[in-house]
Amino acid sequence: MTLDASAAPLLTVRDLHVSFTRGGHTVQAVSGVSFDLFEGETLGLVGESGCGKSTTGRAVARVIAPTSGSVVLGDIDLTTCRPSVLRRERTRLQMIFQDPISSLNPRRRVRDIVAEPLDIWHSAKGQERTRIVTEMLEAVGLDPVLAAPCYPRQFSGGQCQRISIARALVMRPKILICDEMVSALDVSIQAQILNLVEDLKAAYGLTVLFIAHDLAVVKNVSDRVAVMYLGRLCEVAGADDLYRSPRHHYTNALLASAVEPDPDAPRTHAPLQGEPPSPLNPPSGCRFRTRCPRAEERCATEVPELREIEPNHHVACHFPVEIRDRAA
Repeated sequence: MTLDASAAPLLTVRDLHVSFTRGGHTVQAVSGVSFDLFEGETLGLVGESGCGKSTTGRAVARVIAPTSGSVVLGDIDLTTCRPSVLRRERTRLQMIFQDPISSLNPRRRVRDIVAEPLDIWHSAKGQERTRIVTEMLEAVGLDPVLAAPCYPRQFSGGQCQRISIARALVMRPKILICDEMVSALDVSIQAQILNLVEDLKAAYGLTVLFIAHDLAVVKNVSDRVAVMYLGRLCEVAGADDLYRSPRHHYTNALLASAVEPDPDAPRTHAPLQGEPPSPLNPPSGCRFRTRCPRAEERCATEVPELREIEPNHHVACHFPVEIRDRAA
């Protein structure tokens, strides 16, 4: 989709921080993340394991409380509003979790799992409740006659993820937060679930925050991509632009490390040196500087902020990667 630069974002996240303290130690899981999510788009959030992308999604959905920052849905700040307002507004924002089986109650039948939001909000009863559950199961590709009376243990992982999607859609949310929703599934099933999400997005007018570590998946489903490293965003751009011409050194290394399907393809990059720093004691300045081939003294003393270096292409780097030949 083409974003309207003049349109107001549906979701605005500003300076989001999430820290966890245990045993006298503090982990800075998310440090100053800011982004906008526009109506109808899919924003991919990508990064290696432990970078804080799932924590960001959970903080936005208020599954966990952020340490500081703001999450504004429409014109309501979910971090400062009254509990009653937060409870109501969260129906507009639903989350689909990574493990499709453990996210479902094993003691409840599928019809009751999907209908649980309706029961909590007293939105529908009797035949209307049954009609909505039937509609949602059909929308995600399950036969309601066969699926509704069964338990989650009777389904495969892909089928359980379809049930989770049906449960998330039953309150007609505006935003879906998909947290590694296909990483636990076989490749063939991944494709089916991704196609299903695209169909549901069009049918129900959804906006999607898609969190994943698989670069190919993120590129195929996202309008824009945000790259995260050790709790901070380092690059945000349109999917095609970012994959064609990454400007942050971490993004460049991340894309270059993707496996080519050609065994004879030459290696055109050197692997990153060293291990990712500990979030208990992140580096000063730029958090990627300890592994960056372009790091200088300034990188250790000054935190790079996201800045627009090309139209709709933002990079948090003092010395961005030189523009590649786009015709190549």
